Amino acid sequence: QVQLVESGGGLVQAGGSLRLSCAASGRTFSSYAMGWFRQAPGKEREFVSAISWSGEVIYYADSVKGRFTISRDNAKNTVYLQMNSLKPEDTAVYYCAADSSIVRVGKQGRSDYWGQGTQVTVSA
Repeated sequence: QVQLVESGGGLVQAGGSLRLSCAASGRTFSSYAMGWFRQAPGKEREFVSAISWSGEVIYYADSVKGRFTISRDNAKNTVYLQMNSLKPEDTAVYYCAADSSIVRVGKQGRSDYWGQGTQVTVSA
């Protein structure tokens, strides 16, 4: 069982930056692929980024490539999402996810475990 807690969301002006963190419980964090998803009001949840357990495989949605960076620290059981050059269309609730398969979380948008989400609001 893995429990995920996101933090770091908030209100930022367009062009600004935020760093989201996702702290995971459990001793097997390092064996899980981790991902970030987001859901804007009235829209379906969409994939943002994912990273394999080793950090060697990383995926990004086209909409965030070049602006967002995912990373993980297995010693701290934490995955991060550095978000730069934020746009109003990045406004959403951001969710952390953990899965045993990087393909499931990174390509199929599925995951065994989900966090509660953190709100990111980007003002124009």
